[in-house]
Amino acid sequence: MTHRWYTLNLVQRSATRAFCSGWLLVSLSVTPTVLQAAELRIERLFGPEIKTGPYKHPARIEELSNGDLYVVYYGGEGEYATATGVFGSRLKLGSRKWSAPKKIAHDPFRSLGNGVVWQAPDGLVWLFYVVRYGETWSTSRVQAKVSRDHAETWSDAFPLVSEEGMMVCNKPTVLRNGDYLLPLYFEGGHNPEFTGADSSGLFLRYDAKKKEWKQTGRIRSATGNIQPVAVEVRDDFLVAYCRRGGGYDPTTNGWLVRAESRDGGWTWSEGLNSKFKNPNAAVDFIKLRNGNLLLAFNDSMNERSPLTVALSADGDKTWSWQRNVADGPFDFAYPLALQTRDGKIHLIFTSHERTVVNHAVFDEEWIKTGGRVTSWLPK
Repeated sequence: MTHRWYTLNLVQRSATRAFCSGWLLVSLSVTPTVLQAAELRIERLFGPEIKTGPYKHPARIEELSNGDLYVVYYGGEGEYATATGVFGSRLKLGSRKWSAPKKIAHDPFRSLGNGVVWQAPDGLVWLFYVVRYGETWSTSRVQAKVSRDHAETWSDAFPLVSEEGMMVCNKPTVLRNGDYLLPLYFEGGHNPEFTGADSSGLFLRYDAKKKEWKQTGRIRSATGNIQPVAVEVRDDFLVAYCRRGGGYDPTTNGWLVRAESRDGGWTWSEGLNSKFKNPNAAVDFIKLRNGNLLLAFNDSMNERSPLTVALSADGDKTWSWQRNVADGPFDFAYPLALQTRDGKIHLIFTSHERTVVNHAVFDEEWIKTGGRVTSWLPK
């Protein structure tokens, strides 16, 4: 897939909604490839034309130590289809062309889901993913693979969590003492349209010295929660945001669940409603290099649109800046945020009923002030 950069000349929208809340595309002109300050850039990576099946969800991105970007997603004919696998694609350092996705994990007898790629501080690249043993996600278990050559080749799969109903969705975070905290969640029940109250977020904590994983306590909340993601705000004090439980019926009480830990993530407070809306959809939460916090979420109780980022400069006490990355009649869901070595913020997400993978790049200045919008479109 070959691409060309364009600048979007924008006018205020009317009833039509498109990428970048409040604006409608009217013309195109060529622009340089270098991301400017206070600029949002959106790239459509893969769609139905990619022969991995129409379903592509959720997408996850990592910057490898050699400078390459690597994206994974699970694909197939649908969410609950048989023979789904995890696929990977690479953007080599200095290149403008993503490689064709290739299958990096599969099981001839079971379906896979929720691939997560992450490079640890020791250089080992991890691929975490879900193996579904029955018809619903409540039958799942977590497996992993590792790579020692920047995701060029992978080890055989090995079980990470054998408890039924366990799943993975978000990347680990590295704690100040060097341990890793991998977000997990337990999803109970057999109704694919409803997340039960017994569903709960938790973590696997990896001792980098002993090279062993141990399970933490769970985040309990009134209506259940899944897909947690945590940040260490200061020594041993962590904040986690979680996708709410319940169903998909219209509601006026749909909020992200927030919990705290004061012992390095081993135990967690009760999960309570935060001030951020949530339509029963995934969220991401990271600490930037300057200490500011970034939250990526759907700012709606009922729709997976808009896709929004918020910024806190005081450790989750206040969120002074908020801006929509994508807004429109489509679903923009399952964001994963990454700050690369050059300081830019990358956001990977899916759209169009989980058939299109999108890649946005911006900086903190764009969140604070807005600015130019560009799109990387195919020739």
